Amino acid sequence: MTSNAPKPSPQYHPYPFYSPRFWHGMRMGTWFRLLADNRFRVHPTRWALATTVTLAGPFNEAMRLAQKAIYGRRLDAQQLPAPPLFILGHWRSGTTLMHELIAKDDRLGGPSTYQCFAPHHFLVSEWFFRSFGKWLLPSKRPMDNMEAGWDRPQEDEFALMNLGVPSPYRRIAFPNETPPDLEYLDLADVPQEKRDEWLAALHKFLLSVTLRKDQRLVLKSPTHTGRLRYLAEFYPGTKFIHMTRDPRSLFPSTCRLWPSLDHVQALQKPSSEVTPELEAYVIECLQRMYTAFERDIAHIDPEQIIHVRYEDLVADPVNKLAEIYETLKLDGFDDIRPTLQEWADSQHREYKVNKHSLPPETEARIRTEWADYFERYGYA
Repeated sequence: MTSNAPKPSPQYHPYPFYSPRFWHGMRMGTWFRLLADNRFRVHPTRWALATTVTLAGPFNEAMRLAQKAIYGRRLDAQQLPAPPLFILGHWRSGTTLMHELIAKDDRLGGPSTYQCFAPHHFLVSEWFFRSFGKWLLPSKRPMDNMEAGWDRPQEDEFALMNLGVPSPYRRIAFPNETPPDLEYLDLADVPQEKRDEWLAALHKFLLSVTLRKDQRLVLKSPTHTGRLRYLAEFYPGTKFIHMTRDPRSLFPSTCRLWPSLDHVQALQKPSSEVTPELEAYVIECLQRMYTAFERDIAHIDPEQIIHVRYEDLVADPVNKLAEIYETLKLDGFDDIRPTLQEWADSQHREYKVNKHSLPPETEARIRTEWADYFERYGYA
């Protein structure tokens, strides 16, 4: 069977061989469980990578114990200063752009790349990597032209994965195996005990982030989209920014995303093309996420959530942010408007979006499979 989907470019932004991968932030138990769950099917070309991850395990464990000894009591007493603000939406729907814009408000905080990379011990180790380890990461993400770096805003899902919580992101390590933990895209079929453990792990991580800097948190993880109900129940008064994008761009962009991550992060030798299996995975993820999202949004106070089209955000980012602040009753937009306007007049104008094409056969397929998304968000 030959896929009609667009093939991802074989050229991604280079990722140096010495740069840490996600798995380098795992403790030994989490790392060996990941290997065991995938029957240790590491490709020979990735044996060196797996060896360095194994060697990093004892360091992570030692640093975790150091953080617990130094900050344990403070973490036990820590509370969030306010309910988090969640940015929701499918991968490649503009959630990263929204996250970067919100992060320009110094009164709001959120987990950084390093904090999500080393969730066990960043309170004691972050200063070193931020001061002396900036060279370890490339300047841009592999899949697009967004900046990379230890200080950049990052998805808390990576932190949960490295903490040993079940996560669909474990698929990136072994992309040639059956995708794991898809039930965690909506939590509905996860037993109550396991769901409570997941929420507790998220909350504990967020407390450690606010211990570093006591601010209201802005969290961005596409995987949270189908978890709307549980997040709203766990954090009363929380707010949501929901991003949507034309599926005719969303689908090919996501089909580029996963191979780009696999190319850099995988412990197996991934396919260099978009396979039928990957197409099916992309389609299923959106269906799972939005079945839950649309089911649960009726129970969310309309004042808690705003829907933002990616196309509208790109066309007029400053005024769209003003609308978000007003709708969600967030204070102080006038204070950040000059910063946003400066960014819009310079970096935003210079940013180059990846170009995607969609064969007619593939467009017909996603119009059928994602018909509700097309209609509900005005992309028909």
